[in-house]
Amino acid sequence: MSLDKILSIGGKPGLFKLVTQTRSGFVAESLLDGKKITVGLRNNVSILSEIAIYTLDEELPLRDVFQKMQLKEKGGKTSIPHKSEKIALEEYFFEVLPNYDEDRVYASDIRKVIQWYNLLHDNGITDFSSDVEDASSEEE
Repeated sequence: MSLDKILSIGGKPGLFKLVTQTRSGFVAESLLDGKKITVGLRNNVSILSEIAIYTLDEELPLRDVFQKMQLKEKGGKTSIPHKSEKIALEEYFFEVLPNYDEDRVYASDIRKVIQWYNLLHDNGITDFSSDVEDASSEEE
């Protein structure tokens, strides 16, 4: 499953998998407990494939950050829990992404990225390659 079907819903813990669309929104399934919820169009919803992390050079897509984390952890879960101290979180993220913008990426953002990575790993979602990249490499 690609990150195009994984959602973060404002006010709801964890991540959700898009199940189907309805007239007034869509149905999503929690990756934490498997419960399905109906989400209206008024909810603040972010698709993981559309999220990026600020670096000193550019905005790096979240999938690339996850790939770097996966490479650092050799395919396993993170060596640091998401509830660690601010300094420990920043040190870990600096190892993963040395040029991240420390002024615009907060400890709460790092905490969320680590939590999401581990949640995706627990649910067997470990292919963070871009569907666009896959399509272009098939054409060549």
